[in-house]
Formats: sequence, structure tokens, C-alpha cells
Amino acid sequence: MSDSGWPADRIDTEHAHSARIYDYILGGKDYYPADREAGDAMAREWPALPVHMRANRDWMNRAVRWLAEEAGIRQFLDIGTGIPTSPNLHEIAQSVAPEARVVYVDNDPIVLTLSQGLLSSTPEGRTTYIEADFQHPEAVLESDEFRKTLDLGEPVALTVIAIVHFVLDEDDAVGIVRRLLEPLPAGSYLAMTIGTAEFAPEEVGRVAREYAARDMPMRLRTIDEAHEFFEGLELVAPGIVQVHKWHPDGTGEQGIRDEDIAMYGAVARKP
Repeated sequence: MSDSGWPADRIDTEHAHSARIYDYILGGKDYYPADREAGDAMAREWPALPVHMRANRDWMNRAVRWLAEEAGIRQFLDIGTGIPTSPNLHEIAQSVAPEARVVYVDNDPIVLTLSQGLLSSTPEGRTTYIEADFQHPEAVLESDEFRKTLDLGEPVALTVIAIVHFVLDEDDAVGIVRRLLEPLPAGSYLAMTIGTAEFAPEEVGRVAREYAARDMPMRLRTIDEAHEFFEGLELVAPGIVQVHKWHPDGTGEQGIRDEDIAMYGAVARKP
């Protein structure tokens, strides 16, 4: 049994997992040999992969801070949370507004076993964790944790970061995001990063093949396809851009080349 009380054998240590590969490349410690092997193979195919992944994480930090500081958002629904990596989303939001509330969602058992790092809320705020699959929005929206933590009379920021490139066309990623956004009130926001191969097609294509070889097929999107997620919403300037170009604040890695980034990022308001 894990410390959280869940069966440890639920965690598949023999096969690589996207969240653990991400953790390994970011310099974390919650991965297994299969994840290290996969991460090393992918970085050989595209040496910029660590730069790309750090830029995605930096984008999350900036976007959440913008939502809390500039948009006044005090409630967050984070889909596909991943392995805790400080600062976590609630730490950023609560550093601006201690009363902020955050619902984390992931379906990887290892994230659940490590979720204590996601639940260290300020006394004024609240965090909770839902074990659910992004592809089944009803499991999130109908959960007690969702209903008890978030007040749907007030705006909510829905964050969907570095996940939709693992959702294939037949599973309708756009429809899933819209179902999650539908019950949120006017004035809510959607913050997303969306994988693309438009800036380094050969290198990113080789990384995608490494993921696919490990039963993690990817669907990388063009800028026009990225826009589909935001139809009917009001994009915040500068719109949909590569993550390192969205509200840069000088704190992230400097001198990033466009061809080193395979992720679009954007924030949009629900009217």
C-alpha cells in the first residue's frame, strides 16, 4: 500500500508514463527507469526538449499569476495536473490571493500518491484533488469535491496544460474542453497549452514517434486547429502564441529560439 492508502500495484512501473517523463526531464525525482529511458531517447531525437518543457512550465506560472493578479480570478480547475512540482498552481494563485481555491484533476495513480504536495493550502483558501480522466468530464463536474470547493456563482479559471496533444481526433479534445467550460459562469477563463509541430516538424515528429512507440500516440495541432478550442471566447492579448512569447517577464530561460518550442499557449475569457 502507498502512504495514501491506495494499492501500490496500481502504479505501472514497467512502462513509461507521460507525467513521469515530464517530471524526469524537469529534474524531478518521481520517475522510474522506463521513464528515464524514454526521456533520454526523446531528448536524443530533439535536444531542445528540456527547453521546451521548462518553457511550458514557466508559461503555467505566468498565466496563473496573470489570472490571479490581472483578472482577479480566485477559483481554478486544473485538468491533467501531473506530478507536483513546486511552485504548484495553488502556490502561485495563493501567493497573490490567499483565499484562492483550486481543484486538481488527474488520473495517474502516482499523482494521487504524491497529492499531499497539492493540498498544502493556505488557511484562507482550499485545495482538493479528484482522481478522474480528462476524457470523462462528467466524472469531474459531478464529483463532491468539485461542487464543494468551487462556487459556480463566481468565475473559474479552467487550466488545461500540456494534455490535449495526447487526445486523438476520435476522442474529440475540443468537445471535452467545451463540456468542462460549459457550466462555468460568464467571466470565467480558459488557459491552455497545445502541442504543435509547426516550428520543428522533423524533430518534434521524431519525439512523437518515440511516444507512440510506448503506447502514447500524439495529436499535434496547427495554429488553425488550436483556434478551435477558443471559439466563442475572448482571447487575451497577444492571442495564441508560442508559450515563450506569452507575457514574458524575464524570469524564464532567455534566448529561446522559436524552433525550440512545440507548444502554443493562450488565455481566453468566457463572455
